[in-house]
Amino acid sequence: MGESRVKKLATVLLDAITDKDPLVQEQVCGSLCALGESQPEEALGVCEEHLRQHDKLAHPYRAMILRAMETVVNNHLSELDKDTARAVILLASGEMTRVKELVYDWQQAASSVLVAVGKRFIGRVMEELLSKFQPGVLPHYFVVQTLASLSVSNVFGMVPFLTSVLSTMLPMLGAAKHDTMRVVFCSALQHFSESTLEYLANLDQAPDPTVRKDTFAADIFSAYDILFHHWLPSREAKLRLAVVEALGPMSHLLPSAKLEEQLPKLLPGVLALYKKHAETVHVSKSLGQILEAAVSVGSRTLEVQLDILLAALHTQVCVPVESSSPLVMNNQKEVLRCFTVLACCSPDRLLAFLLPKLDSSHERTRVGTLQVLRHVIYSAAAQMEVKKPFILSSMRLPLLDTNNQVKRAVVQVISAMAHHGYLEQPGGEAMIEYIVQQCALPPEVEPQKPGPDGEDLLADSVRTISISTLYLVSTTVDRMSHVLWPYLLEFLVPVRFTEALTPLCRSLVHLAQKRQEAGTDTFLIQHSDNVTLPSPYALTTRLLAVSSNPYLGDGRGAASLRLLSVLHRNIHPLLGPRWATTIPLLLAHLDGHTEKTLSQKEWEEKLLMFLQDTLAIVSDNTWICQLSLEMCKQLPSYNGMPQEKNFLYKCIGATLGAASSKEVVRKRLQELLETARYQEEGEREGLACCFGICAVSHLDDTLAQLEDFVKSDMFRKSVGIFNIFKDRSENEAEKVKSALILCYGHVAARAPRELVLAKAESDIFRNMSQCFSTKVLGIKVETKDPALKLCLVQSVCMASQAICSSTQGSSFHFSRKAELVAQMMEFIKAEPPDSLRTPIRKKAMLACTHLVSLKPALEEQMQADLVHSCLHSVLAVLPEPEGEDGHQESLYLDTMQALEDLLTSLLQQNMTPQGLQVMVEHLSPWIKSPRGHERGRALGLSACLLRYFLEHLHVSALVPFHNLGLLVGLFSPRCADLWPATRQEAINCVYSLLYLQLGYEGFSRDYRDEVAERLLTLQRGLVHPDPAVLFHTCHSVAQIIAKRLPPDQLISLLLTLFEGLGDPDKNCSRASTVMINCLLKERGNMLLEKVPEIMSVLRSKLQETREEHVLQAAQHSVYLLASQHRAAVVSSLLGSPLPFDSHTCTLWRALAVEPGLTAQVLGLLLEKISRDVPFKESRAFLLNSCPTRVATLLPLAATCALYEVASTPASRPAVLELYPQLFAALLLRVSCTVGVQLPRNLQAKERRSTGSGLASRSLEPCSSAVDALRAMLLRGGSEDVVQHMELEGGWELLGTSAGHEEGVTRLASAMAKSAGPRLPPVVKALFSTQSSVYEIQRVTSTAFLAELLGSNVVNDLMLLESLLDNLAARQKDRCASVRRLVLRGLANVAVGSPDKVRAHGPQLLTAMIGGLDDGDDPHSLVALEAMVGLARLLDLAEAWDLRSVLLHIAIRVRPFFDSDKMEFRSASIRLFGHLNKACHGDCEDIFLEQVVGGLAPLLLHLRDPQAAVAAACRFALRMCGPNLECEELAAVFQKHLQEDRGLHFGEFLNTTCKHLTHHFPDLLGRLMSTSLFYFKSSWDDVRAAAPMLTGFLVLHMEAEQQPQVDLEQLLQALQLLLKDPAPVVRAKAAEALGRLVKFA
Repeated sequence: MGESRVKKLATVLLDAITDKDPLVQEQVCGSLCALGESQPEEALGVCEEHLRQHDKLAHPYRAMILRAMETVVNNHLSELDKDTARAVILLASGEMTRVKELVYDWQQAASSVLVAVGKRFIGRVMEELLSKFQPGVLPHYFVVQTLASLSVSNVFGMVPFLTSVLSTMLPMLGAAKHDTMRVVFCSALQHFSESTLEYLANLDQAPDPTVRKDTFAADIFSAYDILFHHWLPSREAKLRLAVVEALGPMSHLLPSAKLEEQLPKLLPGVLALYKKHAETVHVSKSLGQILEAAVSVGSRTLEVQLDILLAALHTQVCVPVESSSPLVMNNQKEVLRCFTVLACCSPDRLLAFLLPKLDSSHERTRVGTLQVLRHVIYSAAAQMEVKKPFILSSMRLPLLDTNNQVKRAVVQVISAMAHHGYLEQPGGEAMIEYIVQQCALPPEVEPQKPGPDGEDLLADSVRTISISTLYLVSTTVDRMSHVLWPYLLEFLVPVRFTEALTPLCRSLVHLAQKRQEAGTDTFLIQHSDNVTLPSPYALTTRLLAVSSNPYLGDGRGAASLRLLSVLHRNIHPLLGPRWATTIPLLLAHLDGHTEKTLSQKEWEEKLLMFLQDTLAIVSDNTWICQLSLEMCKQLPSYNGMPQEKNFLYKCIGATLGAASSKEVVRKRLQELLETARYQEEGEREGLACCFGICAVSHLDDTLAQLEDFVKSDMFRKSVGIFNIFKDRSENEAEKVKSALILCYGHVAARAPRELVLAKAESDIFRNMSQCFSTKVLGIKVETKDPALKLCLVQSVCMASQAICSSTQGSSFHFSRKAELVAQMMEFIKAEPPDSLRTPIRKKAMLACTHLVSLKPALEEQMQADLVHSCLHSVLAVLPEPEGEDGHQESLYLDTMQALEDLLTSLLQQNMTPQGLQVMVEHLSPWIKSPRGHERGRALGLSACLLRYFLEHLHVSALVPFHNLGLLVGLFSPRCADLWPATRQEAINCVYSLLYLQLGYEGFSRDYRDEVAERLLTLQRGLVHPDPAVLFHTCHSVAQIIAKRLPPDQLISLLLTLFEGLGDPDKNCSRASTVMINCLLKERGNMLLEKVPEIMSVLRSKLQETREEHVLQAAQHSVYLLASQHRAAVVSSLLGSPLPFDSHTCTLWRALAVEPGLTAQVLGLLLEKISRDVPFKESRAFLLNSCPTRVATLLPLAATCALYEVASTPASRPAVLELYPQLFAALLLRVSCTVGVQLPRNLQAKERRSTGSGLASRSLEPCSSAVDALRAMLLRGGSEDVVQHMELEGGWELLGTSAGHEEGVTRLASAMAKSAGPRLPPVVKALFSTQSSVYEIQRVTSTAFLAELLGSNVVNDLMLLESLLDNLAARQKDRCASVRRLVLRGLANVAVGSPDKVRAHGPQLLTAMIGGLDDGDDPHSLVALEAMVGLARLLDLAEAWDLRSVLLHIAIRVRPFFDSDKMEFRSASIRLFGHLNKACHGDCEDIFLEQVVGGLAPLLLHLRDPQAAVAAACRFALRMCGPNLECEELAAVFQKHLQEDRGLHFGEFLNTTCKHLTHHFPDLLGRLMSTSLFYFKSSWDDVRAAAPMLTGFLVLHMEAEQQPQVDLEQLLQALQLLLKDPAPVVRAKAAEALGRLVKFA
């Protein structure tokens, strides 16, 4: 019986092998393998029988069955008996040779079966194969292929058969006419030869150690003869490759004499294949094997064939190598292996062939030759030892090659040479220089695009690989140390090696440290013996200069300083101890920064200090003069490096400053002036810095040398009369003058201050002026060169600053002051006013700042012109767009700071209120500018001036600050400026003004006024963009002003603020209004007679403008009118056209000023809303069955008015008084306007009003009611309710038909959370609406009350009983929605009052069960609500109350498990879980039946396509666990089915079925039948899960449980599933069939 079941299962699976889906096919094969795992012999037998009986089964499916059989054989080879093996061998042999044509997949599968069996049964397999491998008959292709595969998989078993196999095969070779057979014969011979060689190499492990090479020699030679002479010339490329692959290993088995005899033909024959094949790796590999065989027998033929071999191999090695082509790369490796063989046997011939190729015109030839040369240097080192000079001399031409690929190859060859001692020979230095040259290649010019032959450059550039090579050779090749040191020093100074400095320095540091370790004598450089080495002065100059740009060239600054440190003895004997301290500090500074964070100025200053410190330590005038000479010599080397050259100029200045020889100083300065490249700005700056630094120690000599140069012929020649008309010469002359002017400026700035005063007018300013002003025939010619202007401005600034900072500067009388200030003003006026591109105006203003403080004082008019010009030149500059050049932003900030310093300096000359007023008058037009950036800048300047005035205030007598009101009126409205920065500055201005007033009142400077200090705390409010916050802050500012303003200043302040109402900045205009109202409130008692005038002004503004702040100013008057005529005002306003315009809305809001009046107005509006019907129904067409609802006008207008009143903060007391009536009325107003339309005339009017911008908000009935309700809640102190509704989207839901019910629910929830004390009167008001004639109002009130029961607040407020009674009375409402909401409310008791559920249990459960049985709801929504409600109540109800209804509920919900609607499936399954939970593991047997019955559906619905249903199943199964009385199963449910973890369904189902079959053996049949029911489920995933459940149940069942399963029925069902349209279902069915091996 077992055999028939295995056969039956296997037959079903084998029938399904023809499925079209690959996944199903794979699963079927897997199941077949599973059968084989259990019963390997029987499974193999069934497969064998199936293939024999189904002759017409297509070969792809036969191949799959054979592959399954191969798997079984491989896994159970040791268990197979001989009979099974024989049957499998016969089947596989038959399948393999069934058809003569090649069907690769099928026959290969059969061959693989034979190979698998042959690993153990080699004799039987060979017996079968040899029966089909008979002499004289050409065998099947795969017979030969199988023999070849067997020789690989079972070497020791197969080699003993090879003698007979070869003797049979050899005659067949001649009979093979088709290329495919010839190819397979070649493959067999290749594998036979390889197996033989492996056998011979491991004779100690072989079963027959007597086997010898000559055993096979004759047969192999016979085969060789046919392959080489008859098959190799074939036109078929595949055959030729097969032949050549075989010849390689065969050559090792040929007799030595025969091999020597055949080599003259064999080698050319193989080489000829290079021309016939694109992919030549197999040719090269075989050739290498042949060459190794020839060398091993000492062949002399190679000498004759060598030239041909070298030529062919060289051609191969010159093929471009692409990294993406492994075949080409492998071919390169094989070819180089061939070269190694030839290099070992004929090194002279190899070099004689290779080295001339280095002169080839073809790039690839040169590259390939270098690659071979590098390879043989490594692989044939012994043979190449005596050839070193010859090889070195041959490298001269490659060193001149400019091709990057060749350069890379040359560098690699040099690296190999370094490791093998080549560079120690004569000519080795040229190789080192070449490496350094490649290190010096500029990174940016290396081509990164494809080369001329189309190949891409490799990842490493020539420069990168050269740098790596230099460092590795320096650090890892010990024998190179004496070659590189001190030779590498020669490359430091020449400019062409600049890019190589970093690697050079690193290598030299390493070499120097090794020398130091070896001893002092070997380290010191003998310059007398090495005339080509750079001097200590040259090294110091070079390394210092390049260190000024430290991060360039991969960090050459740090590398240079480290080299300097290790060379200290060679530089000067005294420097070691000092440099040991200073250089590490410099290196630490670099380590602490990056290229972006390093301050260049600070770094250069540190280097100059290091240089000056070094010069002080040396203290040798001769050494210092020699160093300065070397620095001057190296200057031209840096013409292309402006930063380094600029720094070198500074170094020269420092060095000359330390020199004691005046003649040397004058001479060097003269040389610098004569040789400088004046056209370059950086050089002019560097020259000036040099003179400035030098002047610190040699002021007189420096000035004298400058004056000598000005008088010299060279200078005069450049500014002569004939050259003035030549643009180029004029430009050159002005560059010279610019440099000289800069020199004077730097001299003045750096020289000792007291010495500068004596030279300022007579030498410095006179010569600067002389250089700047060009006179031709007595006529002054204005320069056009901006650089010259900038140099003059900068130098005047530096010189004047130097004078001011002198201790005698205050008494210095500067006669040229007015002239220079006028000159600076001309420069400032000449700059474009709307843009800032040069620092001329900044530096000119700085110069003026210093000049202003010098005597004599400027005239008043000139001072005014100066201020006007500077303000206009800076404040009008347009701001740069966001994200633009940061340099422009920095230049602007510096210019603004210069302007601030200038104005402060001018104010300092007149520190009186009048002087302050004058400065503010200059700024006033800019403060009122319509352009924000101009206002912001002007306010910032004003704040700075006021702050300075306050800080330097000295009051000798109590005097009035007569212009305080005007100034406060000017600045205070700016607290609301559109620009936040301007607002901050305005506060600062007011703050300073109030303290100025206190100062003039006699308070001390350190006095802090509590009221004025509050201004600083208000600044945070000015940052806020919200206008309400902003103007509240302005109001607070006005209050502070009102408290501290003298009475006589109030009128001037108000008049100034009235003028501010017309400010172009609307924010400032509004701020004026706020401040006016505040001042009137705070200080109105002083302006009693002015009140009518003020009110008149405000009313006129209301008529003239629609500005909001003007409207607000008129609201007080409206209040007075309404307090006397409230009914008439309300009626009149209600008669205003809808929608209300902004004026009407403002007037409505004015009625909320006084609480008593507001309450009366709200009462009138509620009466209007409630009295009239909310809508009228009309039909657009007579036959239209769906009437349109149109809003009535009076309630609509009252609703809009109520919104306006409730929106006013002052209405809060009245709203609180009428809170319940307002809430109930507005909520019902919302409900009865959902979907209601406006009358047609209002629809058109609203569209026009919206388009023209007149309507303040939407007039749509429901939206207006929602807005009114929201406003009422806000005003009634229920802000949290509004906020909750906004966060949850409740307001939007409330106004839509689909979401209204949910919106009401969220509103009730928010009320319960945040407005609990308000609920009792609200609930009472809503009770009265439960019998409303409008169904929607009943739904709304029921939804609200139902949600309240979900909050505990109803207990606290003692509302529970009344709410339950009210809802219970609505259970029979004719509206299904009301009935549904009643059930929801009753269920909410479980959440809001869980402790009350037991007391009301019977009532609640009866209502829910009644809902389950509700027959009047066609959509079963009431039943759905009942299931959801029961799930919430069951855990809290009394156990006694539950026991009688559990079974009824379980029976009622079970049909919903497979409902088409997700909500019903989820709710019913979750309720089922709660039913189990309610039992607490103690359920009656009759209920346990329901649990057991639901187990299979719950397991299968874990694969439900809806996540909510799957989650409900997880919960239900966890709850079912305890009731099943199986701890293991309950633990599995708890472990795998937690909500927060993923579920591996197969693993879980497997474990579950294991415990079910063990603990519930009698349940198996029922589970199987339920599972079979779901084989027809409409969901693919559930349908696929059903056979999984079936399969796992079968997997874990015991033998005694098998009678519970109807195998025939199960097989039929699974067979049907194998035809399911869903591939996943078919795959799972096939998997389940594999489990049925249990029945075997």
